[in-house]
Amino acid sequence: MNFEFSDDQKLLKQQANKFLTDRCTLRDVRKILESDQPFHRDLWNQVASMGWTSTAIPEEFGGLGLGHLELCVVAEEVGRALAPIPFSSSVYVATEALLLAGSQQQKEHYLPKLAAGELIGTFAVAEGPGNPDPASYSVSYSNGKLSGAKIPVIDGDIADFAVVIAKSGQGASLCLVDLTDPSVKRTTLKTLDPTRSQAHLVFNDTPATLLGQEGAGARLLDQVFSRAAVLYAFEQIGGAEQALHQAREYAMGRYAFGRPIASFQALKHKMADMYVALELARSNGYYGAWALSTNAPELPLAAATARVSATKAMYECARENIQIHGGMGFTWEFDCHMFYRRAKLLSLVIGSQNRWEEKLIQALTAGQAA
Repeated sequence: MNFEFSDDQKLLKQQANKFLTDRCTLRDVRKILESDQPFHRDLWNQVASMGWTSTAIPEEFGGLGLGHLELCVVAEEVGRALAPIPFSSSVYVATEALLLAGSQQQKEHYLPKLAAGELIGTFAVAEGPGNPDPASYSVSYSNGKLSGAKIPVIDGDIADFAVVIAKSGQGASLCLVDLTDPSVKRTTLKTLDPTRSQAHLVFNDTPATLLGQEGAGARLLDQVFSRAAVLYAFEQIGGAEQALHQAREYAMGRYAFGRPIASFQALKHKMADMYVALELARSNGYYGAWALSTNAPELPLAAATARVSATKAMYECARENIQIHGGMGFTWEFDCHMFYRRAKLLSLVIGSQNRWEEKLIQALTAGQAA
């Protein structure tokens, strides 16, 4: 595979970086962290007005019709800025689910509003601790009604609708649910990263419509998550790179025994390991971006590879950033913990690292058998 982003895509990345550097500083992220606001609404409106939420949506449905490569470069900058907006849940998953499985009527109803940022979407899969299992879902769909509870649901307290997986008469199915319906009870959860809110959703005979064929939910969700995994990987790559940059800047400016601590061998090794993890993730992310943009048969393998390496990279960079800052790195006043919080959140949002490692092994085994 010989892959590289085009000059136009690199220009989009630069513009996204410039915009977020100006409009979404770590001070802005901290304001959300320390307040009762679930997300940065002004930033969300600005992002939508610039067309980022419509990047991969076809023009016939009100989008820009650019594609997934452009969305990858935007995702990287969103991750670098730790943007406290529901971009990933609405764009990577809810929008992708509609593009993949939505009927013409569903696309015409939802996609233009998603493209304009007028609607926020999310997805509801988990029903408590552990990786979700289609055979054990308690949420049920029958006769156009949904009953049961999902927890945690990222951005579930602010989203307008959700893609929910539930058991039905023909097996697991995907459903579209209006979260503003009075029959939905939403409770905001206290979590490690308050800049990305999560909720406990309870459905009580809530009206719902099927997304895709009944009984095809597990297969469709797997396909949607493969797409989302590549986009999340780029968000994690952006966050990892910024954590490494923060560690390097501190180490270069902090002196001990008359020398910058960046000259100490132990810290050199830490930052070298961070850099290697980051570049491995970037290489695998490029593989995933190619597979996603071409809808290649290798997408499940590429997505799992990108997801596993990017999750490891962001966690390692966020953790070692704290260590390099020393005792001050653990304090509330320093910004290191914000990268660590986001790293932990993103590592679980579409399934745990163990789950994606299992997917990677399965994809590799299937490739060898073929």
